[in-house]
Amino acid sequence: METIRLQFEPSIKAKILELLKTFSKDELQIIQEDPSFEENKERLTLELAKIEKGTATYTSLEELNLVLEKRISSYED
Repeated sequence: METIRLQFEPSIKAKILELLKTFSKDELQIIQEDPSFEENKERLTLELAKIEKGTATYTSLEELNLVLEKRISSYED
């Protein structure tokens, strides 16, 4: 099977679902979208814009390692 993602106006949702119901379950499966997809998409779009503008901040591997060690040690105590 192939998968596509549709974006549509809420006013036509009922019409689209009615059309899709005409297909058998072997021909078509309706998969619900991840509820946080749009939120993640917006956040990542903003991050990409920062990277493209050159305003993004980066963390070195050494800094990341220190943060992770501190976080892990907080759970060990």
